Amino acid sequence: MTLPRPFDPAQALALAARTFEIEARALLGLAARQGEGFANAVKAMLDCRGRVVVMGMGKSGHVGRKIAATLASTGTPSFFVHPAEASHGDLGMVTTGDVVLAISNSGESDELAAILPAIRRIGVVLVAMTGNADSTLASHADIVISSAVEQEACPLNLAPTASTTAQMALGDALAVALLDARGFREDDFARSHPGGSLGRKLLMHVQDLMRSGDAVPRVAPAADFHQLLREMTGKGLGFTAIVDADDRALGIFTDGDLRRLIERGADLRSLIARDVMHPGPKLVRADALAVEAADVMEQHRITSVLVVDAAGKLVGALNSNDLLRAKVI
Repeated sequence: MTLPRPFDPAQALALAARTFEIEARALLGLAARQGEGFANAVKAMLDCRGRVVVMGMGKSGHVGRKIAATLASTGTPSFFVHPAEASHGDLGMVTTGDVVLAISNSGESDELAAILPAIRRIGVVLVAMTGNADSTLASHADIVISSAVEQEACPLNLAPTASTTAQMALGDALAVALLDARGFREDDFARSHPGGSLGRKLLMHVQDLMRSGDAVPRVAPAADFHQLLREMTGKGLGFTAIVDADDRALGIFTDGDLRRLIERGADLRSLIARDVMHPGPKLVRADALAVEAADVMEQHRITSVLVVDAAGKLVGALNSNDLLRAKVI
């Protein structure tokens, strides 16, 4: 083994720039190589009544796992099967009606070649993603997608670099074309990412987070100030709703309103709820998205909203702390 040379920062940066240039050129060259094969692969996956089973060895296998995950998260059911494990039982995961996406730059991977006859006997559509149109893999495939690149970014032209970048980009291109063809929308994406930020924003509703029942502070318009204050402080939300006999919200009184009354020197004992409430409080529907409630709070610079049902009756309350805890904001 050759002894390492002293580290040269300028050389490292030059190689980085060269790598970016080679891989960018490889990606740009992909577009010119795509045609009927790519379109047919998208159509086969779109029509698939089973799963898209992705296979690949070595670096192509690592890329394949990512492609399977991207497909699955964008509306195309997919999973990865290791070709070597497929020879020892995992091929049973592949069934009639599936589409197999086999990835190999050379198209001559021994592990893939060994299971190609068995894959053909299952009766699936076999899509080959390869840089060698004359390879064993390509000859067995129903559809071939070219991932060919002119050169690897590796100075020795050996380590998979530009070729794996090309495979990754082709996988992304397949996923994008498929999600567009399926009419896949933001809410579909959220359903497969319930733990993510977008999932929380698009799936969480006000009724999932709101305080309800006895936890919602409320008084009648004729309630005296002592009742008003006890309800507001006892429920710990910093406000109370003023409701009529049918539980419809007439107004709201907040701790900020209380401070302003004290600053003015008002005689609190003589006041009733109707005298001090803000009429026309900001309301949100229980079935609204939580992010819509957040928008109302931000727009009006408030920290709480009252929640009503379809008939306009008070059913809950929501404040900014509730939204923060749920990571909606």
